[in-house]
Amino acid sequence: MANFEAIEASARSRAGKGVARATRREGKVPAVIYGAKQEPSLIALDPRIIMRELKRGGWRSRLYEIEHDGQKTRALMRDVQFHPVTDMPEHVDFQRLAPGERVRVAVVVNFLNEATSPGIKRGGVLNVVRHKVDVDVDPDQIPEKFEADLGTLDINDNIRWHNLAGTEHCRPVIMDRDFVIATLAPPTVSAEQLAAEAAAAAAAAEAKSAKGGKKK
Repeated sequence: MANFEAIEASARSRAGKGVARATRREGKVPAVIYGAKQEPSLIALDPRIIMRELKRGGWRSRLYEIEHDGQKTRALMRDVQFHPVTDMPEHVDFQRLAPGERVRVAVVVNFLNEATSPGIKRGGVLNVVRHKVDVDVDPDQIPEKFEADLGTLDINDNIRWHNLAGTEHCRPVIMDRDFVIATLAPPTVSAEQLAAEAAAAAAAAEAKSAKGGKKK
């Protein structure tokens, strides 16, 4: 199971636009933790923490343990609002996690054994349909990733939901079919490659013609 990453925050006593502006003037980002049938918790964060998480990517499914006001709250970062000019974070929404109360998260798919896939060895192209899968899961059972084994995949084969490893405690949002994660397509020739080959052939033909003309 995934680990909870600790981040520090300070408590805010009141809500409102004026208080939020004052928080930003102090160099902090106002935020709120909601959910789990509890009153929202108002907090403020160091903007460097938010920027670090945004640059890492995958922040909507990363698990956090927020230390604030003498307590620790487990949460997911659900939304970040940005300044329209500077693109700096202005407000952050966290969803509080409670054991037994399922939440929806996007879990990344990690592809394994690409180098040993028979289809890829024969020139097949891996076409990833879903880099992440949306699932409903208990917060204590959220997996860090799903794994897709490409080791036996041949051309025209595919990876579906039931092929993934690590899904034991998860319920996919898509329930009406065993949906595709990735396919191994036949080799393709790009338009650029075709153009390059045509140009090379034309140049060779022109050179041959010119050589023949000199002999005459």
